[in-house]
Amino acid sequence: MTVFSYRVRDRVIRDHTVTVPLDWTEPEDGRTIEVFAREVAHVQRQDAPILVFLQGGPGGKGPRPVPGPDWIDEVLRTHRVLLLDQRGTGRSTRVEAASIAGMSAAEAAEYIRKFRAEQIIADLEHLRRTVFDGVRWQTLGQSYGGFLTLTYLSFHPEAVSAAYVTGGLTTFEPEALDVYRRTLPRVADKTAEFYRRYPQDAEVIARVVDVVQSTDVRLPSGDRLSARRLQTLGIAFGMQPGFEQLHWLFDEAFSAPGRLSDHFLAEVDAHTQYWGGPLYALLQEEIYAAGPGATAWAAERVRAGLGGFEPDTVPVPFTGEMFFPWMYDEIASLRPFRDAAHALAEREDHPALYDAAQLRRNEVPIAAAMYFDDMYVDFGHAQQTAREVPNTHLWVTNEYEHDGLRQDTRVVRTLIDRVVAEGGPLD
Repeated sequence: MTVFSYRVRDRVIRDHTVTVPLDWTEPEDGRTIEVFAREVAHVQRQDAPILVFLQGGPGGKGPRPVPGPDWIDEVLRTHRVLLLDQRGTGRSTRVEAASIAGMSAAEAAEYIRKFRAEQIIADLEHLRRTVFDGVRWQTLGQSYGGFLTLTYLSFHPEAVSAAYVTGGLTTFEPEALDVYRRTLPRVADKTAEFYRRYPQDAEVIARVVDVVQSTDVRLPSGDRLSARRLQTLGIAFGMQPGFEQLHWLFDEAFSAPGRLSDHFLAEVDAHTQYWGGPLYALLQEEIYAAGPGATAWAAERVRAGLGGFEPDTVPVPFTGEMFFPWMYDEIASLRPFRDAAHALAEREDHPALYDAAQLRRNEVPIAAAMYFDDMYVDFGHAQQTAREVPNTHLWVTNEYEHDGLRQDTRVVRTLIDRVVAEGGPLD
């Protein structure tokens, strides 16, 4: 274990690095990785209660704190914050192409499975016991961090005194096909809203699709740009600035009639590569894999079954937070993981992600903000979980998109205040 401390303006930073087993179910096999977490405290409140931030993703590193009025600044009024780089990300031992070099597809798939939720929570428990003297702490889970929250409350409820969730209250009886049957139609709704807001973009985007379907258009990475890759840009529609992000992107699509601009191609390449976080793609369906049964490219199957997502349709439809098998052939940053991704999709056995019985007798206060129009996490699942998990207080709003935590500091403070009003965190 190593600790490095320093000051950034009015904040005291402590960087913690610990060595942990690659597989907490078989620690005796000797394989280890490093896990990194950054503790941030206001200089005048260094002994404040600890709030652990569980980043969205999957495969997301903790945010890097910068001075300014953001949610971290708001939380530091009452808490210390622990920003975890989940295993496989950031300064923790990363998953990159080199990580699986020389492995067979089955070996690589098995290695990647060591970066699921149950292992992340075991890492947190190790940090809590060895670095923080077993203190009972609070958690804030954004998006996938809400999934991790339910895993934490399933297997180590004694570790958590209060839990806050933003846009991530999900089902604890997951099934990938069911998830995508709910979310793909929401992407279609968001796409229709985008074209209602910017009807002039329908013709521009259709022209872009015509060019990439009739011409060998190359991105700066060397990848050939396809229409279905363009469609994946719809992943942005679930965030507050998403419509404008795509509107202004296509605003500069052409530098001459029939010729796509270098700027446009560079931006498309940047938005559809995963050099910094391949786990986001690799684990996207794995986060719904618990118990027997293969995920078997669930999003691809649902997309084909629903229909209406063909790229030659006008206006052009978009897709969202879904990963399809062809992406591992067409995208340079994912190509090294192609065989592993197919092997993962074929796996029939999966460790438990949640303990339903434990969650149904939950005693830890949970305050969860759910966004009624959320494109990524189904609101119906959130309602069901709130009904079945005791001590869950659901705040429903359509004022924010999925990134409400980043857009308004009132979101996190509302949740903290709600738990205080209900009697406060557990001792």
